[in-house]
Amino acid sequence: MNAIGTADLCDTFAADVQVCAAQFRMFGARRSFSGIIQTVSTYEDAGLVKQCLEQPGQGRVLVVDGGGSTRVALLGDRLATLAIQNGWAGVIVLGAVRDTEVLASLDIGVVGLAATPLRGSLDGAGSMGAAFQFGSADFAPGRQVYCDADGVVVSAQPLSDAYDGVQDASAY
Repeated sequence: MNAIGTADLCDTFAADVQVCAAQFRMFGARRSFSGIIQTVSTYEDAGLVKQCLEQPGQGRVLVVDGGGSTRVALLGDRLATLAIQNGWAGVIVLGAVRDTEVLASLDIGVVGLAATPLRGSLDGAGSMGAAFQFGSADFAPGRQVYCDADGVVVSAQPLSDAYDGVQDASAY
């Protein structure tokens, strides 16, 4: 699949997408990624993030609702490497990440709110597979997420097939 810009998706499918208003920073080397959503909801605990990334990713994107905490990191270079090994397209963290220089060299999409050197606990607190909302967007397993330098866009259905053949829809 060719990279479809989030701006073009918003122009073409305005009624079918939600734009996440959270102001993420890009940390991974992959600057554009998309996939079916898998979710983890946790607070300052990376245990379920690790458990999830140990499973086959099949091109999915793990969306982690970390409650917006930037005190500890929920993803670092080891978990990102595990994600690559298991075929995940990317990880979106509503929270902090660490090992940012290494993350910048890894072929995976990683976005988060901030960076911090302190690692979260690995107790496994939280839940996997729950739907949640942040930044005015609904994240749930099975929905589709698109991410690039312009932001994060969520849709109920994959838009790539519908996008084929659409010329540049951007007004700018």
